[in-house]
Amino acid sequence: QLQASGGGLVQAGGSLRLSCAASGRTFSSYALGWFRQAPGKEREFVAGIMWSGDSTTYADSAKGRFTISKDNAKNTVYLQIASLKPEDTAVYYCAAGPARLVIFTNPRGYVYWGQGTQVTVSS
Repeated sequence: QLQASGGGLVQAGGSLRLSCAASGRTFSSYALGWFRQAPGKEREFVAGIMWSGDSTTYADSAKGRFTISKDNAKNTVYLQIASLKPEDTAVYYCAAGPARLVIFTNPRGYVYWGQGTQVTVSS
């Protein structure tokens, strides 16, 4: 129901746009989030957006370089990452959950998860 894509191998300083295509149901009352998990580390919240409206939220570590956006017509949420750093290397996951249950930063409220897309940043 969620298909993440757009990852790859990028040099430090480059940029990427990750996509999360939603299908199979209506997500109008859902919140969508991007998380990432680096090797040996816990999954961490990156950014979130409400499917209805334009409310967004970012982890402190993501402010300034990460931009979450959506295209309702395409049922797709994006995560634009600028000025990539080696510490951004991780598997990036998109997730969706009912807005009434989701606390953006807490993965437990999300019901649907994409399969993840690998981002590797070389120095």
